Amino acid sequence: MKKVIATMIVGLFASAAFAQQTPAPAAPAVPEVKAEVKAEVKAEVKQEVKQEAQKPASEKK
Repeated sequence: MKKVIATMIVGLFASAAFAQQTPAPAAPAVPEVKAEVKAEVKAEVKQEVKQEAQKPASEKK
């Protein structure tokens, strides 16, 4: 019976310590970074397309 009570007390301390842990910070930065990268890539692609359209026909492949 002493072992059962001791186990329960240890379990209470362990659960209390677990409950007091600070939560991990949320990661909302990842979608923002993805959006920024997408915007940069789109801008680069648009610029390349414009440059390609402005080249004379003799330079195009």
